[in-house]
Amino acid sequence: MHRVGSGGNNTNSNRPRKEKRLTYVLNDTADTKHCAGINCLAVLKSSALYGCNYLFTGSRDGTLKRWALGENAATCSATFESHVDWVNDTVIAGDSTLVSCSSDTTLKTWNCLSKGTCTRTFRQHSDYVTCLAAAEKNTNVVASGGLGGEVFVWDIEAAVTPVSKSSDVVEDDCSNSMNGSANLLPISSPRTISSSNSIRTHTTQGHGYVPIAVKGHKESVYALAMNDSSSLLVSGGTEKVVRVWDPRTGSKNMKLRGHADNIRALLLDSTGRYCLSGSSDSMIRLWDLGQQRCVHSYAVHTDSVWALASTPTFSHVYSGGRDLSLYLTDLTTRESLLLCTKEQPILQLALHDDSIWVATTDSSVCRWPAEGRTPQNVFQRGGSFLAGNLSFSRARVSLEGSTPAPVYKEPIFTIPGTPAIVQHEILNNRRHVLTKDAAGSVKLWEITRGVVIVDYGQVSFDEKKEQLFEMVSIPAWFTADTRLGCLSVHLDTPQCFTAEMYSVDLNITGKPEDDKVNLARETLKGLLVHWLAKRRQRHDFQASANGDVVSGKDMTARSSAHSRIEVDGNAENDSLVYPPFEFSTVSPPSVITEGSQGGPWRKKITELDATEDEKDFPSWVLDCVLNNRLPPRENTKCSFYLYPCEGSAVQILTQGKLSAPRILRMHKVVNYVIEKLVLDKPIDSLNTDGTYAAGLGAQPQHSASGEGSLRSGLKPWQKLRPSIEILCNNQVLSPEMSLATVRAYIWKRPEDLVLNYRMIQGK
Repeated sequence: MHRVGSGGNNTNSNRPRKEKRLTYVLNDTADTKHCAGINCLAVLKSSALYGCNYLFTGSRDGTLKRWALGENAATCSATFESHVDWVNDTVIAGDSTLVSCSSDTTLKTWNCLSKGTCTRTFRQHSDYVTCLAAAEKNTNVVASGGLGGEVFVWDIEAAVTPVSKSSDVVEDDCSNSMNGSANLLPISSPRTISSSNSIRTHTTQGHGYVPIAVKGHKESVYALAMNDSSSLLVSGGTEKVVRVWDPRTGSKNMKLRGHADNIRALLLDSTGRYCLSGSSDSMIRLWDLGQQRCVHSYAVHTDSVWALASTPTFSHVYSGGRDLSLYLTDLTTRESLLLCTKEQPILQLALHDDSIWVATTDSSVCRWPAEGRTPQNVFQRGGSFLAGNLSFSRARVSLEGSTPAPVYKEPIFTIPGTPAIVQHEILNNRRHVLTKDAAGSVKLWEITRGVVIVDYGQVSFDEKKEQLFEMVSIPAWFTADTRLGCLSVHLDTPQCFTAEMYSVDLNITGKPEDDKVNLARETLKGLLVHWLAKRRQRHDFQASANGDVVSGKDMTARSSAHSRIEVDGNAENDSLVYPPFEFSTVSPPSVITEGSQGGPWRKKITELDATEDEKDFPSWVLDCVLNNRLPPRENTKCSFYLYPCEGSAVQILTQGKLSAPRILRMHKVVNYVIEKLVLDKPIDSLNTDGTYAAGLGAQPQHSASGEGSLRSGLKPWQKLRPSIEILCNNQVLSPEMSLATVRAYIWKRPEDLVLNYRMIQGK
């Protein structure tokens, strides 16, 4: 777990809250593969309720997947999507409850056998939740730990029981509503401990469920383990000690010292007598909790140990970590064997009968032979070595200088994933993003449609970026990252509404070519088109049931008490989505956002069901897509002076400062010059709404959009049209350059732009 940024709960912050953002996550493949490293694994064996074995995987892409396991095959049968950051761990509680934890600071519960139904969200932690532990026999008990140093013990059955709407910790069913509250409860709320080793908490109508807090960690917690009866809990982290607790009361039992670095993995035997720990100091230690001491140390790995799995009898341990190697060690004889090597660090292991699932920082999961029932058989193949009891650098002599050969060369089979995106660059046109994935493949995305428009294959990313460079200047209306292994596009108000383009430049037919198109507004309409359609259907159904007549105004009417909201008068107030903003329904993007209640959430745009409202969406998003209201934006115009070139005999049009939209192209400036040179009428009589109003000396600056007189078709005077060219810094400008582009790449000064015009000789 590498800390990237604070995922803390800002409930108690007194700082002014920033407007909530909307993020959409793009994916160019079917929703049957992970696209980032696999952090966690859980195996659900077949029973009377379900006829096959299932593997659950949790990924850094923020999703979990359920795989139906066959003979050397696995089929993705469900995707569990609600977390908004890495899924760090998952366990199975009871017969069919999946519990997951995430860097988004939440725990979530799911119905294992559903199509991805999230049943509850818990926001008790204040920082990334890194690890979970479950009891085999007392199947309702789950412990969670995180970077905030907090450890909580949950009775899952009690926690998922429907509670009062006023509950401050538990949210409602994520699949049906996202309106639960996210405020923290005092940990000191009353709770009762039963005498039968089960954990019960006091639940009231006003407070809902509160987990048991295990207090004592001063630093981050990375590993937890619990015995079968849930009478013992062990934890470890950056304090380099193993802490032992009674999870029924949250009280401390003991503290075990011995590791020299962070503790990253823990195991308890079924009785709670023995504990195994793996550390970043490369050591595995076996602890006798009865004697409160370390009884064995195993120097097997050459780097951090991140994952442990034991045989059912706790006689052998499988271990993996940063050194890319999977080892099997006999805890009694100290014999170790290299089972296999991987190309990426090993993050988690899950023993499954005579095989073992191995998860790495790659998006694929492999199943390897393991002889889990009879591990001693593997040692008969030879190649074992005796594990030392010092750190590997000091015990290397025990290997006599030889590197062990792996027993297995190939896995039984692999569940493939999609290579994670590891590099990206937003291009100057602010509609395309160039990406490179872990396999070296370079692709060009159009983010207003969420699709890959060119797959260049394995080429140089930097060279391709240079080839695609365009001398254009468009405001940075979005940001992007690849933290989830895929491309995430972030929209923040009001910055996202600063970019506009003419409809002709977007190849939008049936719309006046000089109409300005706000990129963020149209992108939001494209993302929420399914939600808008379902919302309209729902409203029509309700209206017809009530015998009402539906009107367009009624459908989108909301409170007009928005003193700082302006209406975008250039765009129709409808849900029509133009082709450059149509998102795929085959691989639809997911939306990540939050409203006034319930905290952040994530859903595919095709799965939005129109129940979402201001409690789920930011108010500025609803204002945009429902009411055509855009927030106040920075000045979208560019001031400039227009003079004839030095020595030119052409008349001087104006001595004042002009103002026009930043996206205005030079060919329109040419048209303006020509019109003023040829037309025999006073400048001040021109239409001031959308035309250059030059003003001769009386006014220092006149505002104009440059679109009124420049929108008109051919006029009689154009038959006598002279040839004019525009210059800046003595450089002739391309007719397709915008004012913003000229200012950024040619003018390059903070002062107002100065343009010159001249008649082209010989024409």
